[in-house]
Amino acid sequence: MSKKTMGIHHITAIVGHPQENVDFYAGVLGLRLVKQTVNFDDPGTYHLYFGDGGGKPGTIITFFPWAGARQGKIGGGQVGVTSYVVPKGALEFWENRLEKFKIPFTKSERFGEQYLQFDDPHGLHLEIVEREEGENNTWNFGGVTSDVAIKGFGGAILFSSQPNKTADLLENVMGLELLAKEGEFARFRSSADIGNVIDLKLTPVGRGQMGVGTVHHIAWRASDDEDQLEWQRHVAANGYGVTPVQDRNYFNAIYFREHGEILFEIATDPPGFAHDESVATMGEKLMLPAQYEPHRRQIEQGLLSFKVRELD
Repeated sequence: MSKKTMGIHHITAIVGHPQENVDFYAGVLGLRLVKQTVNFDDPGTYHLYFGDGGGKPGTIITFFPWAGARQGKIGGGQVGVTSYVVPKGALEFWENRLEKFKIPFTKSERFGEQYLQFDDPHGLHLEIVEREEGENNTWNFGGVTSDVAIKGFGGAILFSSQPNKTADLLENVMGLELLAKEGEFARFRSSADIGNVIDLKLTPVGRGQMGVGTVHHIAWRASDDEDQLEWQRHVAANGYGVTPVQDRNYFNAIYFREHGEILFEIATDPPGFAHDESVATMGEKLMLPAQYEPHRRQIEQGLLSFKVRELD
């Protein structure tokens, strides 16, 4: 059976204080908080989702904010850098915006593309690149207008402890196309027009340590439940231990750890983020999984408060 992923569904990371997280991703980057809920396994922890105006797959970065938690170490077995894509001609806007908010950045080039590279307040490595492909983001917030707004993921740079095995997985199990090798990177591409470019560092990277400022996992798209079950069989047939399907309310998920130690998820596109609140009101209030609704008052009392706010 030959399978090809459409690309990234979401990326999930661990960060610090939720207000700092919201200020950066909504206030600085102009993303929409499309969902505030809790960790399925730890309802005392938020699970915050940011993306484009509609919360489409390929635009969603999610966070577990743990204020005061131990700082992690970015390394092998992780997404090393998360890439965001903006419209052509928008890079100057972002350079000026980062300067305005006193966020240090560097400029780099990879595979003929120019990147702005910077860190979020908790140490996650991010970068912005211009590309024509992908729909413009209709969400306008805090001075970030649709003509310059982040469309979603450009992709990611993967740090692997066994890059040859990770490369084989990307090409021969996940169905990405190997486009080129340049210096210390190999570039792979999926069929989607967003969240579609994966750069793999070709030298082994020392093992990372999970904690604040690190990516927990990267999730790939499955078109529906049937497609996901095909992926489950496909991954298992290629020798990887894969979990049963897990209901995450806004998508169903399966997980496996590839041989380079990166945790992969395959998530369904449906039902999406508007099935328990309207598209217009997504992200405005705390939504709880049904099993935690009877404990809402206790959960809300234990969570740190935050506000989505425009920054000066």
